[in-house]
Amino acid sequence: MKKNILSLALALVVGFAATAKTVDDDKKEVKTDASSVTWKAYKVTGSHTGTINLKSGALMFDGDKLTGGEFVVDMTTINTTDLSGKSKSDLDGHLHSDDFFSTASNPTSNLVFTNVKSSSKNSYEVTGDLTIKGITKPVTFDVSVYGSKATATLKVDRTNYDVKYGSGSFFDNLGDKTIYDEFDLVVDLEF
Repeated sequence: MKKNILSLALALVVGFAATAKTVDDDKKEVKTDASSVTWKAYKVTGSHTGTINLKSGALMFDGDKLTGGEFVVDMTTINTTDLSGKSKSDLDGHLHSDDFFSTASNPTSNLVFTNVKSSSKNSYEVTGDLTIKGITKPVTFDVSVYGSKATATLKVDRTNYDVKYGSGSFFDNLGDKTIYDEFDLVVDLEF
């Protein structure tokens, strides 16, 4: 009896170790220099666009099926692409300030997939924990995977992360200075 229990325990340990190795084998590091994250934020009088760099990232697969992901964004790289000169430097500086993303004290943000559900052949509905300014909230978005590339579009409510500057949800009488709470992220990944 003891011999059978010992054999069963050993088989479970070996089986678990083999499973863990398979998961590691399916982790595909994202090529940060070939990937891009573009943002677009909206206000009453228009919108602004910009980019932000990935610091690191990986997607997890079981064969060719997406099963997970984790990403670190370098918040110190947030910038605008639709402005130039003083207007660009002013807005870039404001985005780095405590009014927005407090990049001096919060230099990174991260996203960890918590649930991945196939919605069609190459598409997935993903839920993940998004952390900005040390605050973690769930987000749900779609991811498409084709070969060694993936794309995703996320809609993020900035007020969930204590980014309330110019928000009509928190301040009255802003008029045409109102900045909408949600912004878009378009992510193109190569791995």
